[in-house]
Amino acid sequence: MAGSADMASLEESFRKFAIYGDTKATGQEMNGKNWAKLCKDCKVTDGKSVTSTDVDIVFSKVKGKTARIINYEEFKKALEELAPKRFKDKSKEEAYEAICQLVAGKEPINVGVTKAKTVGAVERLTDTSKYTGSHKERFDESGKGKGKSGRENIVDTSGYVSAYKNAGTYDAKVKK
Repeated sequence: MAGSADMASLEESFRKFAIYGDTKATGQEMNGKNWAKLCKDCKVTDGKSVTSTDVDIVFSKVKGKTARIINYEEFKKALEELAPKRFKDKSKEEAYEAICQLVAGKEPINVGVTKAKTVGAVERLTDTSKYTGSHKERFDESGKGKGKSGRENIVDTSGYVSAYKNAGTYDAKVKK
């Protein structure tokens, strides 16, 4: 089988794809969508011998009956299932080795992800230093938003009218 260095990078790839797109993921198990993305990004699916349907079938085969995810051991079994299909001319062990090399050390690719552009009018509209009125109050000097304190009127519950110059002097006047 593959060497220990290959297995470490294979496991690292599994973890990276397992947490891709899911903020709550721990990296211990992978869902079907991420499994399909791994196969596509690592060129396991070639459209001829291994298709996206094959990838889905193998995922369903290796996962538990009611489970919706696979762990690392099931992931290795799934690669073992796909290896002979992807590399027909090699033996089972050589095919598994080759498919592990395809996946090892890879990361999810962000192709087609829209990048934010700040050109023309967008730059002018997002420049917080030019904001006026109530909108200006929502940002600090650096342009970072203040969050809730910048959006809501903070109610003064001190008991004094706003801008009252003697606010907080009652206790000093009335001493017992």
